[in-house]
Amino acid sequence: MDLSYILNHLGEDRAQYFGAVAPPLVQSSIFAFPNVAAMRDAFADEYGRHLYTRGNNPTVEILRRKVAALEGAEDCLMFGSGAAAMAAGVMTHLVAGDHVVCVAKPYSWTRALLRDLLGRYGVAVSFVDGCEVAYFEAALRERTRLIVLESPNSLTFEQQDLAAVAALAQARGIRTICDNSYATPLNQSPLALGIDLVVHSATKYLNGHSDVVAGALCGSSALLREVFRGPYMALGAILSPHDAWLLLRGLRTLQVRIERIARTTREVLAYLEAHPRVRQVHSPQASANPQLALSQRQLRGASGLLTIELATGEVAAVERFCDALTRFLMTVSWGGYESLAFPVCAVFPPGTPLRPGGDTNLALVRLSIGLEDAAVLIADLEQALARL
Repeated sequence: MDLSYILNHLGEDRAQYFGAVAPPLVQSSIFAFPNVAAMRDAFADEYGRHLYTRGNNPTVEILRRKVAALEGAEDCLMFGSGAAAMAAGVMTHLVAGDHVVCVAKPYSWTRALLRDLLGRYGVAVSFVDGCEVAYFEAALRERTRLIVLESPNSLTFEQQDLAAVAALAQARGIRTICDNSYATPLNQSPLALGIDLVVHSATKYLNGHSDVVAGALCGSSALLREVFRGPYMALGAILSPHDAWLLLRGLRTLQVRIERIARTTREVLAYLEAHPRVRQVHSPQASANPQLALSQRQLRGASGLLTIELATGEVAAVERFCDALTRFLMTVSWGGYESLAFPVCAVFPPGTPLRPGGDTNLALVRLSIGLEDAAVLIADLEQALARL
């Protein structure tokens, strides 16, 4: 993969826009035609032509080409959020009475989509521990149409053997869709392992500046045309040209950001693994990760996301740690240039028990490592851990 060409040149026909180095922002909702025949041609192929920005837009199209190339996909559709991209990919393949198998700990809105929204329309879902392919096989039914993966997930980082799950699904004519937001296309290629569709919350590393909410869905042109004719156009979950333009800016530095973040994360991870007030570090690269061999085989590198379980029995101690942080901003989401902290306890009302070891362990704090120096972040963690 020629990353420098994809990130800086692919799709940018500068001769069409005055030789400008930066891609153009085509902030237009509609496009005009010289005659009826030309307009008729655009209606016949709205997927590939510029007719109405709800379907296609020149700025968004440049971004589509770049993200597709990064994922090794034939094409890509861009959405107003990662949740919208996942929803469109899922809904395209399901009707009432169908069954979905999903990993046990997906992103919360993926769970809500499958269990709450689609459940109202007669779609059944089974959530399974995805660490063994046998668990997927045991959950399959006659009407299973789709397997939803998230490898690694974005809190405790369980992974699935994507090649094995893809082979299982292909043998039974079942589609697969995988959220690849943690790894980015630089560190994992689900399509090359046999997965049908790949989702990104482009809000995260692809943009990298904490100023855009966006999603991407990558796969074959045939599958994406199905998505386009279905939920993409019907639900109108589009990415605006302005947000696409900001994402194109963010992509310029994707490689250098990921490389810097990964280097800093290795230092922070080593510090946290050795700290007596950290009970466990959840990360694909953690030395105690039971899936470390799969990480080394399936991932080409690390991103900056990890979760620590603090060695405390009190939610108040978790809150003291988080409140003491000065270089980590306390917020949701991740993947920007700044370092972030997300305490799981913030999602629950005061007085909720800690529940160590469970799915809702309130001793967990997710950290997103940004572009600061490792020494600065470690010093901040050290003084905050002293508050436990």
